[in-house]
Amino acid sequence: MRRVRFKAALLANLVGAALAAASPALAGPPYVTDDPQPTDLGHWENYTFVSGIHTPGQTVGQAGFDLNYGGFKDTQLTMVIPLDYAGDFAGTGNVELAIKYKLLHQSDGTLTPDVSVFPRLFVPLQNSRFGPDRAQLFLPVWAEKDWGKWSLFGGGGYQFNPGAGERNFWQSGIALTHDISERANLGVEIYHQTPATPDGRDYTGVNAGATYKLADHWTLMGAGGPGVQNARQGGLYDFYFALLATY
Repeated sequence: MRRVRFKAALLANLVGAALAAASPALAGPPYVTDDPQPTDLGHWENYTFVSGIHTPGQTVGQAGFDLNYGGFKDTQLTMVIPLDYAGDFAGTGNVELAIKYKLLHQSDGTLTPDVSVFPRLFVPLQNSRFGPDRAQLFLPVWAEKDWGKWSLFGGGGYQFNPGAGERNFWQSGIALTHDISERANLGVEIYHQTPATPDGRDYTGVNAGATYKLADHWTLMGAGGPGVQNARQGGLYDFYFALLATY
């Protein structure tokens, strides 16, 4: 799993005006924080999602498809196809291409976690009115350790954010989740991003999330919460909802 946003450079600098999967691009979903687990070999994990960030006077975000395939052993291939929106305006967003590769596997009785790298390339479209007009590259490392029904995962990385009026930045997060039944899971997270523009500010947010398995191949999920550092600039609150199809 993975999170489509991770504020996507604070959702492409609040969609041209204010992950990153990312985006965020996108947690494992529904969280901003990602996890190191690739899609199983030969299987699909596809999310139909909507996400957003609210600042005083406007809500901006994305809706679209987050497509993931277990193409090789310990390797996930990802494509995110978003529609960006800001107030009454909407348009095609920047396509995300990514590969998640698991480097380490956790084992019982040791402290060794699962560890993956997940480089993500955000590709601008010529007809897009949203987001940066240059490609961005996010280079994160994610780790996870499980204890029974509890999972602790987190990490982060560096995002190259070229262009006039932009700057490279760091993103990080940590999340704790708990299986409360065979179908339901609850969790909390805290995440942080350094400024993506020369006059920007650090941003920190917290979220609570939940997933519920509706049927064998369908899972409903959602998360949201407030900004706790520079919230008026970076987001008073954010949200993410998705329907996951696995096969």
